[in-house]
Parts: sequence; C-alpha cells; structure tokens
Amino acid sequence: MSPTEEEKSLPLPERWPRASKFALSACAAAVAELVTFPLDLTKTRLQVQGEAAVHRNGAAAAGQAVAYRGMLRTAAGIVQEEGVRKLWQGATPAVYRHIVYSGVRMVAYEHLRDSVLGRSEDESFPFWKAVVGGMSAGAIGQFFASPTDLVKVQMQMEGRRKLEGKPLRFQGVHHAFVKILSEGGIRGLWAGWVPNVQRAALVNMGDLTTYDSVKHFLLLNTPLVDNSVTHSVASCCSGLVAAVLGTPADVIKTRIMNQPRDKQGRGLLYRSSMDCLIQTVQGEGFMSLYKGFIPTWMRMAPWSLVFWLTYEQIRRICGVSSF
Repeated sequence: MSPTEEEKSLPLPERWPRASKFALSACAAAVAELVTFPLDLTKTRLQVQGEAAVHRNGAAAAGQAVAYRGMLRTAAGIVQEEGVRKLWQGATPAVYRHIVYSGVRMVAYEHLRDSVLGRSEDESFPFWKAVVGGMSAGAIGQFFASPTDLVKVQMQMEGRRKLEGKPLRFQGVHHAFVKILSEGGIRGLWAGWVPNVQRAALVNMGDLTTYDSVKHFLLLNTPLVDNSVTHSVASCCSGLVAAVLGTPADVIKTRIMNQPRDKQGRGLLYRSSMDCLIQTVQGEGFMSLYKGFIPTWMRMAPWSLVFWLTYEQIRRICGVSSF
C-alpha cells in the first residue's frame, strides 16, 4: 500500500487532527451555549443597568434608567415584559461565536501544550505553562470571534430598547452584521475587542488552565480515573475560577460593546477599556465590576460542566484521545 493510500485509510481524526478537534469542540460548545444562554442574557442586562456614563449623558433624566433587579427578578421581568422566547434573543450569534471561539481556543491550547510549550518528562503539564497556554489560547480564539460577540451583545439589548420606546437597531443577525459594517467599517466589527480579548485571556486562565490542571492532578494523585466523575469535578472548579477572574473584564466588555457610537464608529460614552473601568469604579464603586456575577457563575458552572462532559465524550466516541 502506497503512503497516499495508507493515509486515506486512516480514520478522519488521524488524517485531520486539528480540523477534527475544532469541529468536536464547536459542537460541544454549541450544546452548552444553547442550554445556558438565558443566564447569559440575564447577566448582560444586569451589567448595563445603572451606568454612571449614561446618567451623565442625560438618559436617566429622560426616564430611561432601569431599576436594579436581581438575577431572578431580571429573568422574570424579561419573560413578563418581552416573552419567554426573548430569553434566547441573540442566541444565534452566540452559537456562531462559540463555533469560532471554542474551536480556535481548544485547538490552540492543545497545540501550545503538546508542541510549543511541551509537557514534562512524566507527561505532566507545569502550572505556569498551563497559565500561559490558557491565556494565549483564549486571547487568540476571542480575537477571531469578536465580531460575533459584538452582534450577540447588541442583539441581547434589543428587547430593552423596545420597552423603552427606542427604535430597534437590527432586524436579524445578518442585518446586524451588515449595519455595523456599513456604519463603522471593518474596525467597527472589532469594537471592544481589547476588553474582549482581555476577558477571554482571564476566563481561559480560569477555565482551560484550571480544568487541565485539576483533571491531571486528580488522575496522578487520587484513585480517580479518566471518566465523567473526574471531568465533572474539574469542570466545576474551572467554572468558579473563570467567573471570579472574568467578571470584571466582562462588565467592561459588555458596556463598551453596547454603548452608542458616532458615524466614525467611535464610542460616545467611553474612549477605551481603561476609561470605562475608571468611570465605572468612580461612578458606581468597585463592586460594580461584579454586576451579574451570580448569573455569570451560575452560567459558567453548568456551561463548563456541559461543555467538558460533552467534549470528552465526543472525543471518546470519535476515537480521539482524552483532553
């Protein structure tokens, strides 16, 4: 058998390992995103309430300020005021985002871990290398996925705009992409990419780094084996750490992406992520950086659980080695 014929006879995951891992992680992420999306919508609505910059620009005086509400009251309010289906408003670009984001970050992390940074002689992966790999993979994945994240955030706020008597900005996902592109150009699609990438680096330092480190620590130092129990414990730890590290950057990212813009695509409320951070802390206090933390955590915990369990099982079924 010639080398070409022999290669063609190999299973698909062995012929195209990176493409296969990209597809598998994208499928697992899509499932996790759809299951937990209502919590993401609730978190986004909470994060933009009470913005000091909006108050200074007259929105509060116009009666457009929204009273603070907790997670459950916010979710219930969305259902009562806008309908149950609105809990999934913006889910389509969110799934698009995770197909790109999760696919890229997972492939990038494994490449960094196995080829660039390298494991130790005992096949363990030192924690500092896991941190570097997790942050780098998250930043790379989020940069490529930033346009879809921008559309998701802005579409999630459409229901609130309708209740406030404001005209809707978009008719759908495609219209949102076209409108943002026409108003701000290519750069407009990457509005808010800096805090977006910063957040992704922190979240993945919590998610990828924690999951990989906890999983292999359990396998090396406890009687646990590489099964769903180990995956569940590691994913629960990763969800908590990711929420603690990523929420402040997520608040900044959400506010920058949701702010109104001029014809050149420049933000009218914040000049940069640092300016948004300073205005938020000065106007609302440090804890405002953790607005939406509970729904963020309550979403990241099940998201991590669903994603990692699904991803590990899909890899096993397809004949790909465990993560």
